[in-house]
Amino acid sequence: MSTATLEKTDVLERMREELQRAIKKPVHQRRWVMVIDLRKCIGCHACTIACIAENKLPPGVVYRPVITEELGEYPNVSMRFIPRPCMQCDNPPCVPVCPVKATYKRPDGVIEIDYNACIGCRYCITACPYNARTSDFGLYYSDHTPQRAAYDEAPSFEYGRLWKREGERSPIGNARKCHFCLHRLEAGQLPACTTSCVGRATFFGDANDPESLVSELISKPNVMRLKEELGTKPKVYYLV
Repeated sequence: MSTATLEKTDVLERMREELQRAIKKPVHQRRWVMVIDLRKCIGCHACTIACIAENKLPPGVVYRPVITEELGEYPNVSMRFIPRPCMQCDNPPCVPVCPVKATYKRPDGVIEIDYNACIGCRYCITACPYNARTSDFGLYYSDHTPQRAAYDEAPSFEYGRLWKREGERSPIGNARKCHFCLHRLEAGQLPACTTSCVGRATFFGDANDPESLVSELISKPNVMRLKEELGTKPKVYYLV
């Protein structure tokens, strides 16, 4: 794709085309990464809400919070907003602590949770240095109302399966986290947080594709990752 063509192509369309190219490859040849430009994030929380709606998340379960950071001293004070999804670490501390191996790394690098295997011990929640995991306590938005609302009973489609809030196949009691919207990726769609970002601050793609936008961005000198000193090797990058 020529430089002139790239300049005329909306960034979402470019990433969608790159995604289509990536999903044609064997899963072990992909390396999904996310890049977030902190200079463009306006703290609108659209990504947080889009994630909740897409994954039918119950009260208390948030996959993509946006952290507000205050910089400087009065009167020279500014704000910075830091979206913080799961880092999908290449060396994930959450995996080895799971006593039943319910948490594991996929060949494409995404950290997955088997809800049927998870026993709710929360070791992984404690082990994660990014506070990127929450526990599903079985709450509903319509608790303490005369009738359970329909949206509370809607199943979520995560990790390639439908999960209902009641019955055997339920995430209640389990650890939950961002999974880069795997169900959308496998359908050729970008993660909900990426498409909903009003400032075009979130980028997603295959880092194993040298021509992808994310490969270009993570090579920039102003890129950083959270808590790199821990050796977790996060696959979420930030532009500062």
